[in-house]
Amino acid sequence: MEEARDDAPESGAQNAHQPSIEEERGGAGVPDNFQRLWTPHRMAYIKGEGKPTGAGSGDGCPFCEIPEMTDDEGLIVARGRSVYAVLNLYPYNSGHLMVVPFRHVADYTELDGAECAELAMFTQQALTALRKASGAQGFNVGMNLGQVAGAGIAAHLHQHVVPRWGGDTNFMPVVGHTKVLPQLLRDTRQMLADAWPHEHL
Repeated sequence: MEEARDDAPESGAQNAHQPSIEEERGGAGVPDNFQRLWTPHRMAYIKGEGKPTGAGSGDGCPFCEIPEMTDDEGLIVARGRSVYAVLNLYPYNSGHLMVVPFRHVADYTELDGAECAELAMFTQQALTALRKASGAQGFNVGMNLGQVAGAGIAAHLHQHVVPRWGGDTNFMPVVGHTKVLPQLLRDTRQMLADAWPHEHL
C-alpha cells in the first residue's frame, strides 16, 4: 500500500475557488465566474465625443480635420486628388477602411464626376490592398446616407470597406457585443499603406 504523498492535493482542493482577475486586482462587486474585457477607450465613441457639432465643415468634422494630420497620426492609408482612404477608429474588423472625399458633402449625388470616379477607384484599390495584406475572403462595402440610415457622421460622405473572413463572427460579438482586434491601428495602417496599389486600376 502506497504512503500518502506530502504534495498530494487535500480533499476537495481541485474544486477550490480560484481567484478571478477582478479579485486579484481588487475589483468592485460580488465575485463571479466571468472574465471581462475592459475597453474604456470606446467610451468616447459611446458618448459621441469627437462628433461634429453641426453640419458644416467648420463644425468639428473629423473627416475635414484628418487630412491636415500626418498619415500616421490621422491613420491615412492613401491620398488621392479628391478622396483619401483612412482606417476606421472604431473598426468592425481589422483593416476596416473608409474612402472619404476631401470636400465636405453629405450625399452621394453631390459628388462631381471626378470625385465619384476616384472614390470608386480607391474602393477597388482598398479591396486589392486588403486581399494582399490580410488575405481577406470577402468584403462589406457601402455607405450609410443620413443619420436615419445609421451614418455616424452624416454630414460628410464616407464609404466603408470592411474585410471579412470565415468565422470572424463568433460568440464574442454575437453574445458578448465585444470585438477582439488582433492588431494595433497604426500597425494596420502601415501594413495596408505598404500593400496599396499606386497604379491606376
